[in-house]
Amino acid sequence: MKQARVLNDKELRTVLNSTKLTRYQHRNRLMVMLSYCAGLRACEIASLRIGDVMGSNGEAKHTILLERWQTKGAQRQQAVVSEKLRKEITQYIREHRAKAPAGAPLLASQKGGAFSSQTIQQVFRQLYEQVGMDGASSHSGRRTMLTKLAERGVHARVIQQIARHSSLATTQRYIEVSPHLLRNAVEML
Repeated sequence: MKQARVLNDKELRTVLNSTKLTRYQHRNRLMVMLSYCAGLRACEIASLRIGDVMGSNGEAKHTILLERWQTKGAQRQQAVVSEKLRKEITQYIREHRAKAPAGAPLLASQKGGAFSSQTIQQVFRQLYEQVGMDGASSHSGRRTMLTKLAERGVHARVIQQIARHSSLATTQRYIEVSPHLLRNAVEML
């Protein structure tokens, strides 16, 4: 099976800018940010409820607790949320979901209900097609995040924990080895 495309910084900006051209630009931007900044899978993004990401203080949580039914491996897991993503979540909820209860979907469909994993994947596919990016999918944000962490020297075991993989070998398959990464490695000597 072919791996999802890893995006460079310019491509990521292009995708984020392309969300402005969609009918639900803020929702679609947050969808991309959840994939790229938290490494969430489509099934996890689809299952998120407002209470999963927002605290009672009206601010986004530092950690998203994913219940067994929300994850790929049917195991309870935690996703760490960066300050950048926390700001995005807080702003999105204040502007678009402020009156929704904690049990409501974070990203609501046109009819107000929850998305399915397949629909989230379809939205990603449309965003990437809109900008002409072949080989990109809902997993591109996740692979991009993990690859960028490796390029910045984050230890593989830390990346494994962030990815919520039980096997380090799985994490290593996600990380794309670029010529830039190889050059930086040999320059360390």
